[in-house]
Amino acid sequence: MMNILALDFGGTKLAAAFVTGPLVSETQFSEVANDVSEGVSDASTDRDRMLRLCREVLGGAVPQAVGVSFGGLLSHSTGRVIRSHHVRGWEDFPLKEWLENTFHAPVCVENDANAAAFGEWRLGAAKDTEIALYVTVSTGVGGGWIIGGRVYHGRDGLAGEIGHTQILKNGPLCTCGRRGCVESLASGQAIARMAHEACLSSPLLDSTLFALEEENALTAKMVAGEAASGDPVASRILQLAAESLGQGIASAISLVNPDVVVVGGGVMNAGPQYIQHLFSSVYSSLLPGTTTKLALSALGATAPLWGAAALAEASLS
Repeated sequence: MMNILALDFGGTKLAAAFVTGPLVSETQFSEVANDVSEGVSDASTDRDRMLRLCREVLGGAVPQAVGVSFGGLLSHSTGRVIRSHHVRGWEDFPLKEWLENTFHAPVCVENDANAAAFGEWRLGAAKDTEIALYVTVSTGVGGGWIIGGRVYHGRDGLAGEIGHTQILKNGPLCTCGRRGCVESLASGQAIARMAHEACLSSPLLDSTLFALEEENALTAKMVAGEAASGDPVASRILQLAAESLGQGIASAISLVNPDVVVVGGGVMNAGPQYIQHLFSSVYSSLLPGTTTKLALSALGATAPLWGAAALAEASLS
């Protein structure tokens, strides 16, 4: 019997699962527990919350291996956190060592995009492929490569950072400090920014976004909702974001020519028009004869947790 503990340290959600059987797409975790962090969170409180979730799902059992998805920058060679994308206090924390000392079991640690990529390769839309790219589009834009059944990290652990592919010279400022990156044009934050800019520059346009802007700060989810209701400004913003993402994905396909690119993350819930614009942007930008498949995530929001479990499973073989 295989006993695997899988952990997902997300920005607003912590998840733990205990897997006690074969890890195949038809099975489910024996137990899953979630804790949505409220108010101000830091690394110490997140670790305490995660240990509480672990006790809940383990119920006294002892894991043979632990797989971890972490939402931030990691040193793959040491398992130390460089920094979290969302939670303060994680800088230079020895996450792998801490968990090994806690559970007395081998620990595999990956960032959330790499873990989700491995989950999709093992169980989801990239299953049975040789080369796969996973792209996640939410607050930011990230990605992970699977080559030959293994996560490909690159020399500096930066492989898969598709969000920082520059596609527009002198474009919007990106979180990385450069301008015109995919993330600055296609992420959830970018969609919200474009909606805010539209309200400031054209307040007389016939759009429901302006009323929402006056009531509350606009979000990508709000923009998607208005686009689904037929708002022309919101629809145009989503189209521009989808086309920018498509350009970044097409560049990655042209460079490496993977079997499949799987796209996930919260922005993928923006509706069928957004998906149509994305697919059209990718396929219209590819070289003739390219057969790379573009697919939506099969595992959705659980992809990092499934990936963490799959990484732990692989460490036992």
